[in-house]
Amino acid sequence: MECNPDDINIKNIKGWKKNNINRISLGVQSFFDSDLELMNRSHNSSTATHAIELIKDNFKNFSIDLIYGIPESSFDIWKSNIDIGLKYDVPHISTYVLTVEPKTALIKLIEKNKIKEVSDTDQKLQFEHVYDYLSGLGYINYEFSSFAKPGYECKNNVTYWNRGKYIGFGPSAHSFDGIKRKWNISNNQKYIERIKLNSIAYESEILSETDILNEIIMIGLRTSKGLDLDLIESKFSNLNLEKLRQQIQLKILDGVLVKTDNKLHPSRDYKFLTDGIASDLFIT
Repeated sequence: MECNPDDINIKNIKGWKKNNINRISLGVQSFFDSDLELMNRSHNSSTATHAIELIKDNFKNFSIDLIYGIPESSFDIWKSNIDIGLKYDVPHISTYVLTVEPKTALIKLIEKNKIKEVSDTDQKLQFEHVYDYLSGLGYINYEFSSFAKPGYECKNNVTYWNRGKYIGFGPSAHSFDGIKRKWNISNNQKYIERIKLNSIAYESEILSETDILNEIIMIGLRTSKGLDLDLIESKFSNLNLEKLRQQIQLKILDGVLVKTDNKLHPSRDYKFLTDGIASDLFIT
């Protein structure tokens, strides 16, 4: 169950447990009110810590989300955010770089030079801190944004990354049957109206062989399992892979990628650039 801190109360927790919910993912984002106000979050830091305490008292398996690369924040605040989360012995932590979306109050402040956007260099430093720090404490970075104590990896997300089949319920929810991907309409009211008519409005796409290969490249580089070159050669032998092979070799020589047991991983110094590296390898 994904929740925000202001969703957490004893009544809700009892209802979730009654319905066999066994894991809570809490969108803390930051333990500092200045960060939360800048991101226009509805909760404050005390609400977040109280929510964690209630969850910890009722669930063994839970996760918190934290955001880095926040304008007007600092490296020390980011380090403190991690330390505060660890104080609660959280078994799973997801960390995401802040995405400045168009048509938001934040982008308008940046465009008017009222606040300064965080540089890629500073974002990289913040990512590398959490990667080194949590890895040193025994957390497994099993996916680019996800750190878990052994046995606490998110089964739901692992299904996505293994390209397993899944069904999504609710507005904007995605479903996947191995070939076709569907996503429900995002408008809450329209979604409810269609439900009352016993139908669901959605869009869909059927993935081509090239789409599937590029997806496997992205997922492989983002996850600790790595990009399996044997799998690519066997499953996509009818595609022209020569350019991909050349790009891989160049990135290995440049120290961007590391090959072990014929599987590729981004090197530590280039890990923050994983998505860009994957994009360079995509075939068209």
